[in-house]
Amino acid sequence: LSLVLLSCCSGNVVSVVQTAWVFTLTFCGPRRINYFFCDTPPLITLSCTDTSSYEKQTTVTTVLVIFTPNCFILMSYACIISSILKISSAEDRCKTFSTCSSHLIVVTYCGSGTLIYLRPKSSNLQDTKKVLALIHTAVTPMLNPLIYSLRNKEVKEVLIRTMDKMMNK
Repeated sequence: LSLVLLSCCSGNVVSVVQTAWVFTLTFCGPRRINYFFCDTPPLITLSCTDTSSYEKQTTVTTVLVIFTPNCFILMSYACIISSILKISSAEDRCKTFSTCSSHLIVVTYCGSGTLIYLRPKSSNLQDTKKVLALIHTAVTPMLNPLIYSLRNKEVKEVLIRTMDKMMNK
């Protein structure tokens, strides 16, 4: 319960701070954001003021709120994998790996959202960021049911048969 509260509170604090900071900026120039949705980084590109402090804040926030928890998750999975490898039965190891692997795939894939905010300004390619944002916000949620359903034996068998048919054509 405390981890859930910490997660919710930190996410809300970060959002409020970033939103308040964006509202203090002066905007000029175009009134269109070259992005799929109204996210803070593309919004600050429309600002006429110096945004270097915001960029530093975004980097620190990304490390604290996204990167650090993902590192803890990956470290815990390293411990889990180490424990799984100590299981003597190959069948039990396989079952345990299949239980953990789907979650690990989703966690590491979702961690790719970090790349949207940690890219240095010199390599700040807007099209690349748009593609990463699209993958993170649209493709990942669509893949979740597929990834988690692959634990189902029947779904695996259908997928294997379908792939065999496609390969043998």
